[in-house]
Amino acid sequence: MNSDQIKNVAIVGGTHGNELAGIYLINQWQHTKFSQRPSFDTQLLLANTNAIEINRRYQDCDLNRQFASKSLNDYSLTRYEESRAKVINQQLGPKGNAKTDLVIDLHNTTSNMGPTLLIPQKGEFYDLLALYVKHHMPEAVMFLDEDHKDNDDHHLLCTIGRYGVIVEVGPVPQGVLKHEVTAQMEKMTGLILDFVEAYNQEALPDLPDSIEAFRYLESLTLPVDENGNRTGMVHQDVEGGDFKALEPGAPLFAKLNGEIINFDGDKTVYPTFINEAAYYDNNLAMSLCEKAQINNPHK
Repeated sequence: MNSDQIKNVAIVGGTHGNELAGIYLINQWQHTKFSQRPSFDTQLLLANTNAIEINRRYQDCDLNRQFASKSLNDYSLTRYEESRAKVINQQLGPKGNAKTDLVIDLHNTTSNMGPTLLIPQKGEFYDLLALYVKHHMPEAVMFLDEDHKDNDDHHLLCTIGRYGVIVEVGPVPQGVLKHEVTAQMEKMTGLILDFVEAYNQEALPDLPDSIEAFRYLESLTLPVDENGNRTGMVHQDVEGGDFKALEPGAPLFAKLNGEIINFDGDKTVYPTFINEAAYYDNNLAMSLCEKAQINNPHK
């Protein structure tokens, strides 16, 4: 038996109340044995119950931005999601000394990301998990999401566990169920649970020597005027091209006056979360990534 055994897993849906696949799957799995495995216990949780009820991303503020240690320990932060984060942290965490060994947080995106596994930290467990999921689901994308950060500084719900990942699948409009997206979410979540069982039993199959991944670099904002009003949109050549190469000098934004803004970077990058509807409140247009590699720590 693995000395680093995973004894408790939490699968969370509805961190954003209008991302329906995770909400519906959590409700479905309550009545099935989908999440059960012999070597660990699984807890199912709907996170942002108020937002789920009103079919909105959040009530007062984004719940998935409230889990940095500083925020969790600041009791002057009392808006609904700020308070809800503290409750969830006590239930699954507390962060830094968690009773939950792995948190799997289920998300949808309006961007054309397909089935993506977001990994916010470095380590052998994460490397093996990524290799396992990619091996069994070749269409899956591995996204290293600020994995250089100290876990205390990460604001994502999944980071309150000893380990944590996000299953992010799209494209699907907010507040809509889509068969393909929901099936991909269920498949990836099942593979993560299968991996944990094999990891605990030291029975992992032969995995690849290495796989491709994408590491977050920075976010770009939409064009705005001096008053902060949007003056343009993502260029049609970039729209829908998540994880595809964006070359220096390529068209990036199309302004409403007909002007084209080209990408002024000095190297090839790979955009994702392109034109994500949920990010319009911050005028975010996309995240830029660089290609990375995840190596098999056992080879």
